[in-house]
Amino acid sequence: MTQAALAINQDDQNRGALARMVTRAFEHWKLGTEAQLAMLGLATNNRTALSRYRRGAPLAANRDLLERAGHVLAIHKNLRLIFPQDRDLAYAWMTQRNKAFEGRTPVDVIREWGFAGMLMVRSYLDRVRGN
Repeated sequence: MTQAALAINQDDQNRGALARMVTRAFEHWKLGTEAQLAMLGLATNNRTALSRYRRGAPLAANRDLLERAGHVLAIHKNLRLIFPQDRDLAYAWMTQRNKAFEGRTPVDVIREWGFAGMLMVRSYLDRVRGN
């Protein structure tokens, strides 16, 4: 196998691992399919891609999708660090109404504002952690 082919194979493996981690976070948060699609910036009729990602197929080599996946994992990490003794609270936080978001859930903010909403949620959690 050539060096280029090895690099492509490694990239596919990394994006596959990323897909599994992201969909696992969605499972922890108990998000429905439409919310998961919104978090990844995918069309609501793109359930096929989501099913492939759940099975560990590599995320598409799309900058927006990969950045969103990175933010999902950062949000998940922040929640685990903020609520280390209470996993249930860490996992429920994304679907709980929050004063910081004018009574909306973090998922609602992301659905309404898209990528900017995801950045709002992540930066809020970064500030709570003191970063």
